[in-house]
Amino acid sequence: MSNLKPGLGRGLEALINPVSKDKIDNPVALSSRDIQKDDGVSNDVLAKIPLGQISPNPYQPRTEFDPVALDELKKSILENGLIQPVTVRRVHKEKYELISGERRLRACKEIGLKDIPAYIIKVDTKEMMLALSLIENIQREKLNAIEVATAYKRLMDECSLSQEEIAVRVGKDRTTVTNTIRLLKLPAKIQQSLIKNEISSGHARSLINLPNEIMQLELLEKIVKDGWSVRKVEDAVRSYITAKNKEKKKNPAPQNSVNTLSQRDLESKLQGIMGTKVICKQKKNGAGELIIEYYSLDELERLFELFEIIGKNYN
Repeated sequence: MSNLKPGLGRGLEALINPVSKDKIDNPVALSSRDIQKDDGVSNDVLAKIPLGQISPNPYQPRTEFDPVALDELKKSILENGLIQPVTVRRVHKEKYELISGERRLRACKEIGLKDIPAYIIKVDTKEMMLALSLIENIQREKLNAIEVATAYKRLMDECSLSQEEIAVRVGKDRTTVTNTIRLLKLPAKIQQSLIKNEISSGHARSLINLPNEIMQLELLEKIVKDGWSVRKVEDAVRSYITAKNKEKKKNPAPQNSVNTLSQRDLESKLQGIMGTKVICKQKKNGAGELIIEYYSLDELERLFELFEIIGKNYN
């Protein structure tokens, strides 16, 4: 990942701060008549580019485009002109690939414009292109929570960025990044409800703590049908977990007693609870130690959350 970071930093600066503070505070519509055509070789420049020479962004994280918002954007461009240019990378002399500005590009095409103002920046690798596209969209575009979560996951899987690195680059704290990624563990139906704004991210995060998909979907139905608040969902989930723990205390299975388990049985039971490898080292005097293994920062985060839930329910 070290070969990606230096260029990534410069590219992000070009994407996120492409205009001066004066232009941000006092936006003026860009006119393609006042911008020179691309010379075919320069990078880090603002130039006029034919719309037909720009291909779509293959790493576009947005999957939902609001037709009403697009119509409003078209009307604004017709009345006021395009205030914010798109950003592209040069593929060949007269061929470009979009990095950011999908809605602006679509709007300009649909109202029949031939050219569009664009920042041309240098992007050498697929990894840098992916990182720039995802991070810029996360920061600037109004993505839904699932689109953001998917973008974070792709940055981890395809760009080898840790959650800490992602948090720094998108200006969020690491816990926010972690909780957002966890939304991808929810059933598809709940993810779709989140995309459609039937439920909020707060609702979704609460549902994650339920032990199975059936219960998650049952509670989803109540949220949508009865308009449950996030607080009410949190209380319902907490009550369920507390009741389950009390039931276990009242009806402990004899075979689950530590005194009746062999070391191997104890390790097997703990591994089932923790969801990862557990090593139990016992001494002759009855003392010992437990070694809980984890294989990624994500898994460590999951274990912390598990301990936190256990701690809350036994306090």
